[in-house]
Formats: sequence, C-alpha cells, structure tokens
Amino acid sequence: MRRAFDETTGLNSLDLPGRPEETRVVVAMSGGVDSSVTAALLKEQGYDVVGITMQLYDHGAAISRKGACCAGQDIHDARRVAEQIGIPHYVLDYEDRFRRAVMEDFAESYAAGETPIPCVRCNERVKFRDLLDTARDLGAAALATGHYIASTPGKMGRELRRPRDLERDQSYFLFTTTREQLDFLRFPLGDLTKPEARALAERMGLAVAQKPDSQDICFVPTGRYTTIVQRLKPEAGGAGEIVHLDGRVLGRHDGIINFTIGQRRGLGIGADGPESEPLFVVKLDPLRRQVVVGPKGALETRKLHLRDVNWLGDVTLDALPSSGMEILARVRSTREPVPALLMVEEGGATVTLAEGEGGVAPGQACVFYDAADPARVLGGGWIARTQNDWQVVPEAGGFPLAAPV
Repeated sequence: MRRAFDETTGLNSLDLPGRPEETRVVVAMSGGVDSSVTAALLKEQGYDVVGITMQLYDHGAAISRKGACCAGQDIHDARRVAEQIGIPHYVLDYEDRFRRAVMEDFAESYAAGETPIPCVRCNERVKFRDLLDTARDLGAAALATGHYIASTPGKMGRELRRPRDLERDQSYFLFTTTREQLDFLRFPLGDLTKPEARALAERMGLAVAQKPDSQDICFVPTGRYTTIVQRLKPEAGGAGEIVHLDGRVLGRHDGIINFTIGQRRGLGIGADGPESEPLFVVKLDPLRRQVVVGPKGALETRKLHLRDVNWLGDVTLDALPSSGMEILARVRSTREPVPALLMVEEGGATVTLAEGEGGVAPGQACVFYDAADPARVLGGGWIARTQNDWQVVPEAGGFPLAAPV
C-alpha cells in the first residue's frame, strides 16, 4: 500500500479525503488471516477502524469444524484479533437474512438442475448490501474487506481489477458488485500476495497468522450439498430416469440433485453405452426428472445465454455495437479468462466463446474482462442456458434425441 496520507492530493491510502485518523473504516472480519491483516494494516496506518463479524450460520454447532465461515471459532478468532490490535468489534446476527437470501436460493437453484455459487450470492445480497448499510450507519467512509481483488479510480468511478496475486484472484466471486458499492468498498490486499499477507500477520503477532483457509461452503457441514437441499426443499429428491441422448433409458436415479453437469463417475448405469463409450451428465431436466447422459463431446459449450447481467464498462450495455464486443470471459473461478464475443439481447446477453469449454452448467457465472486491459473486470452474468454442437429435441415417444446443430 502507498503511504497513509498524501499532502499533495489530500487523499489517504484508501483514496479518501482527509487524514487516516479522521477517517472511520469498517472492516468485515471473518476470523481468517486475510481480514485480520486488513484490519491490522489499517489500524497501523492510523485509521479509525471498527471490526464487524457476521454470524451467518449455526455458529454453535460449527465451532469445532474447520473451514466454517463466520461460525463459532471464526467469531472467537475475529474478536481476539480485534482486542489484540485495539479496535471495537461487533458481531451481527445475519442468520435469518442469510438463510433467505443465500441458502434458500442455493436449494432452489440446485433443485432446478443448476450449479449455484452461494459465495457470490453472499457477497451480493449480504456482505455488500446489509453490511455495507451497517457501515454507513456507523459513520464509516468505507467498508474494507480481505478479498484478493483491487479497485482503482477510473473515468466512470472506481474500477474493479484483478489482484497482484492471480493465484488468489477472487474477481470471479465479486462480479455482481455495483458501481455504487465499489465507490464505498476498499480492498487493501489487492497489491499483496498471500505469503506476504501471512508474513505481515506474523510480524504483527496475530494469532491467526497460520490459520488454514476456509474450504467449505459454510452451510454444508458434511460437504454433501444434497443434505441441505433436501432439508430446505424436500420435494427435490424425486426419482426419475437416466436417459441417453439417443433416447434410450439406461436406468433410474433417486433425484437429479445427486448429479452435476460433467459428472462421469457414480452414474449407476453399469456398462455405459455402445462399445462401452464413456458417458457424462450433459443435461438435468427437473420437469421430467431426467438425468440426460452422452459422450464427452456433448459437454463442449460455445455459446452462453446470460441473465441478470451486471455491467461495469465505460459505456452502457445498450451502447455496445450491434456486432458485439470482444472480451475475455471466465466460466470457472479456477480457469483463466478466454477470448469471447459479448452481444446484448433483450432480457440479457449472450457470450460466444472462441473455443469450447467443457462442463459449463446453468447457474454458474460468466465473468467479463476487458480484452484490451485484461486486469479490468467489466462485470458478468448468470448462465441461464448453454448452447453447443448438440441439441436435445423430443422424439415422438417423448425422449431426447441427439442432433448436431
């Protein structure tokens, strides 16, 4: 980070007017090393720091489980760090709104045959909405988080950018962040690597310096998504057929919630098909309660139809050329962005990938990056449906039939 205050511009290290000691910053403290370092860095620079931890899910039951975000042990760790660095700390009970905005959405999406990303919903609907409002109520000039992402001033306001540590890049999970939110948010770790953050935690003597990173979805204590889906939507577990793209019924299943697009193992259909060709889940049909399987080639997606697009470009979506805009698109957090063409259509947008991607599923996100400035995030949208070189059409008997487009 740059020096705490610039005498020339009158801006502090967070690009806010005034000296740090005159600037209140609320830090979202999850109890992990990243948010703890964020709070300690800002306190060290002289800011008026207030720590807030959100109690999201069953903190009592999860107190001894590793990887549970904002659960019992994490709340304890956040409180201990706050005491150590000398800042006020508050725990806010967000369990009810988290259940409504994130958990129930997750269950509905999963039951509909989609592959949801609850961490995006949590950022969108809880952390960057309710917590941001709380920070304003406390008189804060900014809400700071420990995300590995960056934001810088731009022509139309602050721009969202990939961090220096690309291995920790969290831009995929923050694509729904709006311009208004960006103006209030700050990400002090954008210029640090994870090892550097841990080294700072060690230097500051923070008790969480070597705490492992969270791995799980916080409300899935066993790692089995079906458990939470069946609890919130009991009707989602209905049995049905496993159907080949060519129309053959190959077996039965206990519920489409037990399957994901691209799944190869555990299909329970014995010998796969002609000459034992490997079969993969290529479509989930909740209305028919069918799991549709086919060859690996049927998984390759080239065109994505998106809904609920969030746009952070310098011109409006409506002002994009009718021929489309060349971008870099990312359909998984673990993959690098690839060349693509973005086109606006009524009710959403489409993204055509230069090369096919395998295993892309509705419910996932497609995040946009500037082709001329790959570090800049231009927004993104939710994948409503995918399109490739295979098309499922009903036969006279009602079963799917494979047909090349």
